[in-house]
Amino acid sequence: MHTLAKFIYFKVLGWKLIGSFPQLDKCVVIVVPHTSWVDFFLGLLVRRVLNEEINFIAKKSLFTPTLGWYFKWMGGAPIDRSQSSDTVSAISKIFKERKKFRLALSPEGTRKKVARWKTGFYYIAKSAEVPIIMIAFDYGRRHVKISEPHYPSDDKKRDFEIYKGFFKGVLGKVPEYSF
Repeated sequence: MHTLAKFIYFKVLGWKLIGSFPQLDKCVVIVVPHTSWVDFFLGLLVRRVLNEEINFIAKKSLFTPTLGWYFKWMGGAPIDRSQSSDTVSAISKIFKERKKFRLALSPEGTRKKVARWKTGFYYIAKSAEVPIIMIAFDYGRRHVKISEPHYPSDDKKRDFEIYKGFFKGVLGKVPEYSF
């Protein structure tokens, strides 16, 4: 699958990869911009190109006996996202329980245009004491760019300037929804 994924990504689609995925067992991966359902499939392809396990969370109700095996096989982890639950603590607990967990999230929280990012990824990384890896899906330049690890500090404003600076000028599949 790795060889086929590389052929599709580099030769068929003509995309480039800038940077390399750091050799970390645990991290929060933020992927920006998230403007289309196509991003999910690009993410799956990039995972195979990198030959790395990158996880995601999904609502607990999706992990039924009939579909749960598939979501777990794809790297999913069930999470109770009800109003009464503390999602940051629940995800931090997953990091502590597993030897390897690399959580991919979209800080936009939707595929539509947003004025501000959700901050959960930041607090998850702080609580779990893991770095943040930034990955840009740049449809304008036809490349995926990967950052070096960044450990969140106690200066949230400065950290977010770093994160947003990494994604400056990046165009999503639907350019008008790009952050």
